[in-house]
This record gives sequence, C-alpha cells and structure tokens, in this order.
Amino acid sequence: MAFRRRNKSYPFFSQEFLIQNHADIVFSLVIFILIGLMFEATAKTAILFIQPQYNVTTLSPEGEVTLYHYGWKDSATILFYFFIAIILHAVVQEYLLDKVNRRLHLSKSKNTKFNESGQLGVFHLVSSVWSFYVLIAEGYLLHPSSLWENYPHVNLRFQVKFFYLTQLAYWLHALPELYFQKVRKEEIPRQLKYICLYLLHIAAAYLLNLTRVGVVLLFLQYVSELGFHIARLFYFTDENHQKAFNMWAVSFVFTRMVTLTLMFLAVGFGLARVENQGLDLEMGNFNSVLIRMTVLLLVCLTQSWLLWKFIRFQLKRWREFRHEQAIRKKAAAKQPLRPLKRDSLGNHENGVLKAENGASPRIKKLKSP
Repeated sequence: MAFRRRNKSYPFFSQEFLIQNHADIVFSLVIFILIGLMFEATAKTAILFIQPQYNVTTLSPEGEVTLYHYGWKDSATILFYFFIAIILHAVVQEYLLDKVNRRLHLSKSKNTKFNESGQLGVFHLVSSVWSFYVLIAEGYLLHPSSLWENYPHVNLRFQVKFFYLTQLAYWLHALPELYFQKVRKEEIPRQLKYICLYLLHIAAAYLLNLTRVGVVLLFLQYVSELGFHIARLFYFTDENHQKAFNMWAVSFVFTRMVTLTLMFLAVGFGLARVENQGLDLEMGNFNSVLIRMTVLLLVCLTQSWLLWKFIRFQLKRWREFRHEQAIRKKAAAKQPLRPLKRDSLGNHENGVLKAENGASPRIKKLKSP
C-alpha cells in the first residue's frame, strides 16, 4: 500500500527513504499487530494495543454497565492509535491536500500553512462532532452540575476513555510529523507550542480525573479552531475571503471567556464544595487546594497567553491596514490629471471632443488653412 508517488528511489534506512516511506512502514506494523489477533498465543498481547484496558463491570438500573479507569497499559493502546493517526495523516495528505495543492499553485510558505490547516481542519471537525456526541450522550449539557458532582470521576464509559486515548495519540503523532513533513525551521517552534499545550491539558484532565470538564473545554476549543482553519483555507483559495476571519475572531474571544468562566465554576467553586476533599492516590482523588489552584493557574495562564497573542496580531493587522490606506491616499493625491491631446495647430485631436456619455458633440471639425 503506497501513499506517495515514488519519483526517486533512495538507499534503505536513509533519511529520505524513511521520510518517503514512513506511512508504509507504520502500516506494516499495524498489520503485524492485527495478525497477532488470529493466534491464541499472541491474541492477549495484541488486544492490549487495540482495545482499552482496565474495564470493570457494575450493576445499574439499566443493567450491567462496563466502565473503565486508566493505568500504565493505556500506553500500548495510545501507541497503536498513534500509528493509526500517522496512516490517516498520510491518506489525507496524499489523496486530498496534495491534489488541491497542485491546482492552487501556492508558494512554499503558503503550501506549508495550507497543509497544516487542511490536516487540523479535518481533525477538529471529527473531534468537534465526537466530543459533542459525548456531551449529549453523557448528559453534561443538560446537567452542568455533573461536571463536579460525585468527584473523583474514576470510572469512565468506553466512549469517554476511547476519546481521550485517541486525542493523546493524535497530538503525540504530530511531533514526528514535523520531521516527516519537512516543516520549515521557522514554523517548528510555533507548532511545538500548541502541540505541547494540547498534550499537557489533555493529559492533566485524564490523569487528574477531570475528564468531564475536559470534554466540554475540548469541544469549545475545537469548534473555535475549526472556524480558524476553514477561514484560512478559504483565504488561500481566494485572498478576498477575509470575512470568515472576523467571525472567527468573535468566536475566539467568546471561547476564551467561556473557558475561564467554566473553569472557575467547576474547579474553583464546584470541587471546593464536594465531600471528598484532600489527596488520595489510591482512590484517584486529587481534590486538594494546591492541585485546584495549580489547575486554575495553568488554564488562566494559557488563556491569557492566547488572548495576548490574539490582541497583538489584531493590532499588527490594524496598523498594516492603516499604513496601506495612507499609502493609497498619498499615491492618489500625487497622480496628475491627464491633459487632452492636441494636434500641431493646437486643436483637440481630430478637431472633435468626444462626449463622455457617447453622444455626438456639438463642436464642428475645424478646417486647416
């Protein structure tokens, strides 16, 4: 299964060979793990990579319900879906983005940003729909108090745990993709910042059993980022499409405000009033004052930093717009009026002045002496 056209062959285990064939190599590893399910001796090991572990069956009014908690075996599952993310990344790049790029004829810098927005646009769309489904199915939207009630939320439903595992796998796969996609050195620090921020916040919500609040915040963030990447994709196809950025700017500020409000409501006030207080690692309880303050500080610093970057970008964009407007006004003021052409006798050309509305003028043609 080849994901990229082979214009040139490279020596085995060389850097170019690894970059060009990384998706095929990873696909072979996935097939190897799936083949392990076919044999009884290796099935138990292979299932660690594919299916979430640490399941517990409990009785409820609805009947038997299977719930999950986290543990070190989750790293094997994350590794498997890390491979899946690399394969899907290559599929989107080869069969969608590369075909569009060949039609648009973008510059190298715009091509890099177009690929980034294309990949993240697909991911944010899928994650937004998925997280919204989780919010509806778990009833977090209809019962906001469930975000902090009965903490710690150690036992998770399959869809919630699988959502977090795939989120961690995707953002981990984004790190080697910086190498595989040959991202420019100028772009690497910017991309590393938001990749590490996503990993830090998702891992903190998963390990501190704040998964309910985390799903809500991820939904808000992904919807906002989806609007940005859609706006940027439209801009690369036609630079006149800039109204979408204005809509995204409103959603960006709204998302920051809602995120801060929700964190103070759920962590600052909600968890402070629940019965289970203190630190208990065996029970998965991290509801201590120090941890709550640390979580709030982390989220507030992140949101403040994002707002600061946004305000600086908007001010820079406004100054550039004012500068362009000033240059255009100066150019228009210096442009002289075009005089009418005259012949050797000083008469208007052809002896006739053409009317602006196309009507015949009343000036007769002068006879030359």
